[in-house]
Amino acid sequence: MGVEREETEDRLYFEKERWSQGLTVVAGLDEVGRGCLFGDVVAAAVVLPPGLVIEEIDDSKKLSEKKRERLYDVIIEQAVDWSVARVDAETIDRINIRQASRLAMKTAVEALKIRPEHLLVDAETVAVDLPQTPIIKGDARSQTIGAASILAKVTRDRLCKEVWDALYPGYGLAENKGYATKEHREALLALGPTPLHRRSFLGKLVAEQQELF
Repeated sequence: MGVEREETEDRLYFEKERWSQGLTVVAGLDEVGRGCLFGDVVAAAVVLPPGLVIEEIDDSKKLSEKKRERLYDVIIEQAVDWSVARVDAETIDRINIRQASRLAMKTAVEALKIRPEHLLVDAETVAVDLPQTPIIKGDARSQTIGAASILAKVTRDRLCKEVWDALYPGYGLAENKGYATKEHREALLALGPTPLHRRSFLGKLVAEQQELF
């Protein structure tokens, strides 16, 4: 299946195509945390009511934390169905990050209470027996994928701030969210990796940096 590339300013373009075919349960899928050194990759699946417009939804990375938090509540309230799924660092190391991201999205789809009629996916395919459309930069081009991006991002950021930072102080996880910032790299030098660091990612970093361990 080819990845959709058609440019459009209408962020319901892909949804409207499916609605015009009589499909009403269209789920958007996205993941966050793919490039992190630490923690789970998190995916979300969202089904919004046909015709609903939430103007401020966009790629979660383009939104402020305050706006993401507010939109998270709006999406949860308005969604027909939604779910969030996580795949941990050990599994990421075992099966690689791309497969772990796809597994998280598959798990999110399977956790929905309502079976989708079609999936809109951010530049990926998911191993489920459902019609699906991968869309390049889908989180910025599809409202439904953007909504999934926001749910996944807020969920993972909350884990970093409210759970993981307390478990593993000193790495700045509440601020850097597990990404390879200067602070995070310096903490790895001083403290070494935690059980939730992705060892496969640190190996690449060691080879590139020649300075971590």
